[in-house]
Amino acid sequence: MKYIVLWLEGPLQSWGESSKYGRRETLAFPTKSGVYGMLLAAMGSKGEQEELLAKLAPLPQKVLSFGSSSQMMDFHMIGSGYDSSDPWQKLAIPRKVDGVIPTGTGGSKMTYRYYLQDAKFAVIQGVSDELLDPIVDALKHPVYSPSLGRKSCVPTEFIFQGIYDSQEEAEEHAKKIAGEKCVELAYDVRESSEANPWDLAVQDVPIVFGSHKKYAGRYVEITEYAKT
Repeated sequence: MKYIVLWLEGPLQSWGESSKYGRRETLAFPTKSGVYGMLLAAMGSKGEQEELLAKLAPLPQKVLSFGSSSQMMDFHMIGSGYDSSDPWQKLAIPRKVDGVIPTGTGGSKMTYRYYLQDAKFAVIQGVSDELLDPIVDALKHPVYSPSLGRKSCVPTEFIFQGIYDSQEEAEEHAKKIAGEKCVELAYDVRESSEANPWDLAVQDVPIVFGSHKKYAGRYVEITEYAKT
């Protein structure tokens, strides 16, 4: 097994783990589903990808967060202001799954979307020998442009930052990148083998992508570091 460093930096990032109705939350760190989705998009993989996800799921992953970031909420309203008597405007009104325009709303839909601002992460991702070359080639020459959790979240730095023999070596390189950017390690996120009272439970391990997504849970431990 080798380890690769993925540097995730951009004006906005959003790593959803749970979304209820019109509220689109973000965690304070990249999710496994978000990172694996980015890798599969770079590889040009579509559909459920159950077999490939089964190979990725057990691989170790650690996240380092550098510098400071803040969270913002973007209020969205779509579908309002259209004249339903106009056949062309009526086509733009959002509909339910069955194709019917919701009653009492005029078709308008409100969502609250949360983002991280100015966040910088290094993902230390373990990669098996079988998947190393396909993943690295895809990151260098992506089929679909990578994004930081949502398509609107564009990276401002090269994501792929090298292959390393150990997790420790990969972390040292990530800290070197951070040093060049004059940002310090704020916290790290590592997987826990068992549930501890201080661990966070997240449902972000993808089993199946596509129309009928399925996820498994895991526990992560977050360690904060004092500023020097």
